[in-house]
Amino acid sequence: MLIETFIRKQLRLKAHRVTKVESGGDRMMIAIDRLGNRQLRCGVCRRRCRQVHSVRKEREWRDLSMRQMPLILRYQPRRVQCRRCGVRVEDVPWAEPWARVTRALAHAVARLGRELSWQGTARQYGLNWKTVAGIVQRAVRYGLRNRKRPPVHWIGIDEVSRRKGQVYLTVVYDLERRVLLWVGEDRTEEAVKKFFTQELGKRRCATLQVVCMDMWAAYVNLVREHAPQARILFDRFHIVKHLQEAVDEVRRSEMRRLTGQEKVTFKRTRWLLLKNPWNLTHEQKERLSTLVRWNSPIVRAYYLKESFQLFWEYKQEKRAQDLLCKWMRSAMCSRLEPFKKFVRMLRSHLSGILPWTKLRLSNGAVEGMNNKIKSISHRSFGFRNAQYFIAAIYHGCARLPLPEEI
Repeated sequence: MLIETFIRKQLRLKAHRVTKVESGGDRMMIAIDRLGNRQLRCGVCRRRCRQVHSVRKEREWRDLSMRQMPLILRYQPRRVQCRRCGVRVEDVPWAEPWARVTRALAHAVARLGRELSWQGTARQYGLNWKTVAGIVQRAVRYGLRNRKRPPVHWIGIDEVSRRKGQVYLTVVYDLERRVLLWVGEDRTEEAVKKFFTQELGKRRCATLQVVCMDMWAAYVNLVREHAPQARILFDRFHIVKHLQEAVDEVRRSEMRRLTGQEKVTFKRTRWLLLKNPWNLTHEQKERLSTLVRWNSPIVRAYYLKESFQLFWEYKQEKRAQDLLCKWMRSAMCSRLEPFKKFVRMLRSHLSGILPWTKLRLSNGAVEGMNNKIKSISHRSFGFRNAQYFIAAIYHGCARLPLPEEI
């Protein structure tokens, strides 16, 4: 088989033909021309056009390498007279409009870009990282248009840090299908509103049943406005995080006050106090049994933390509420200011905490996905702007379909 025939079949040319193949130095040049008077397609609507308006100057497209030798396609695109769109540049079968790489190369770059950084992918194929960024962004736009959109019932909303300085992105996760739904810049009410109005819409918002989130007021207000029928559930992970912060704050304040033997006794006990009892080693259990003999605020804080964990085992809302009210009274009488602050937070968000007894949902899957998002940022050493980062998150985490290879 002639190499011209092989390339023509690989590119699936119908109205075009390969006229010449030249090997010049470190690359191979493929010259392509129109085949006779075959009808060309409009670059906008892809309808066949009988009349050619004019011929434009020669353009080049980068293709997959052949035996480590880059392939460059050369062709003079025609401007065709379309009945619907007017005068337009023809649709070439090997590349997307305005692209400088072929569909085959773009598909290969998009697949590798899910595993490597954009710079690493660019080095693998001998491209500029901006070319890779453009390919990924086009792949993400295609995937968002063509992905399946079944009804959404359980979602988790959380934020992930984009860079230092309290700069965040908001991510929305389908807890039922375990797939990323939406990524938005910032975590303000105005920014997250786009998810409910543009991504879901009024009809799809009506299918929401449970929204799991942290206690950020902007998220609560949006759910109550756009999905009032959905039950709000505050994430167990964030509640326990606030509880552990209260324990640690008591420990730090007491360590500043203690002197002598007491300070030596409670030194290096941070993780010992925060760990679950069943995760402690034998040596840690022995040391903890020694610590609890002391009548100190640190020990009271530890007992309060452990007694609060009983709430997660209850399956009847009334009994769980009674336990929680009893625990809050004990915490308010403990003379520990961090726990009093934690109790005030619980009282103001009780309606979103008690549904745990029936729903048993958490944002654990979202937190796991946040770790994957951080790994995407770390392997690329950060991103220059939020749009690149959002495209990389969609590309790596949302399981979007890729454009078909030609």
